[in-house]
Amino acid sequence: MGKTYHATPKSTDAATEGPAAGEHLLIGGHGGAIRGIAITPDGALAVSASNDRTLKVWDLAGGCGRFTLEGHEGPVCAVAVIPDGARAVSASYDRTLRVWDLVGGRQLLTLQGHAGVVRAVAVTPDGRWAISASYDRRLKIWDLTTGQDEYTLVGHHEWVVAVAVTSDGSRAVSASHDGRLRVWHLPDGQVQLTLKGHEGRPLAVAVTPDGSQAVSAASDGTLRVWDLADGAERFKLEGHRRWVLAVAVTPDGKQAVSACANGIQKVWDLAGGREQFVLEGHDGAVRALAVTPDGTSVASASDDGLVKLWDLGAGRPVADFHIGSAVCDCVVAPDGKTLVAGDAGGRVRLLRLP
Repeated sequence: MGKTYHATPKSTDAATEGPAAGEHLLIGGHGGAIRGIAITPDGALAVSASNDRTLKVWDLAGGCGRFTLEGHEGPVCAVAVIPDGARAVSASYDRTLRVWDLVGGRQLLTLQGHAGVVRAVAVTPDGRWAISASYDRRLKIWDLTTGQDEYTLVGHHEWVVAVAVTSDGSRAVSASHDGRLRVWHLPDGQVQLTLKGHEGRPLAVAVTPDGSQAVSAASDGTLRVWDLADGAERFKLEGHRRWVLAVAVTPDGKQAVSACANGIQKVWDLAGGREQFVLEGHDGAVRALAVTPDGTSVASASDDGLVKLWDLGAGRPVADFHIGSAVCDCVVAPDGKTLVAGDAGGRVRLLRLP
């Protein structure tokens, strides 16, 4: 059984070096639920996106807020940090994306063109393009220097809810409520593959680090492992009894972790397409997963107010953090020890992993 931490969160006035192992530090909050969190590659800053129509930039070393980014006219659904660590791009219900200067705390660009909610955004590793997914059934490729709409990707017949980019930046994989995933060639905006197999709505997608496979999660209770060379379904991963809400892949590409609406998580061997471990302990839906950079552990964020840390080698719990409100998202920093979590009350916390 893992360690349990009930410590009362420190205030930012009392902390100058961040929380010690097992502690959590309340660094601030929004006026609405947290919808997404991203961390800069150097681990210096975190950016949170909220239903209150703002984003906030947090100094992780100092444990304090740096900027509030205002401009969106609707809830902010998602945020991605551009690899230079100096900019971020956000997606909103107001049908726009916005590019922000994280150093100066100001808006650089407004990306307009979608006719519906912009639900998700991903950035290519070279920082050249952002790819947005929208309820208007389209994706768009944006030039992050000029703000130009380079291509509109047409093919899905229902909401597009998730998008992931391959590590070489040449392709994106989109997931839609039409039951399909599609693989797009980013340099020319053409569809390369259509991935068919789910009997429900795809809700999440992750790509292996070598770009050879995608793993999708759906409302049919299954995951599918896809070969991105030919679009073949390599494995159908069964065992969940309700919607699978999130999926993450380890840095070595050997394991996938899935999170279900009933609180159950599963660890899968991607080489053999078999279940390795069942991770039980949450009493509410698990909304987000974050794998540590060394691939040894995964953190789960749940409606039950817990963030749990799990050992991926043994399939056992390592630690529980009692947050007290439904946890909407969590991200592990590059140091592998700092985790940023956001909850339904709009609060943002730093957790120090043991």
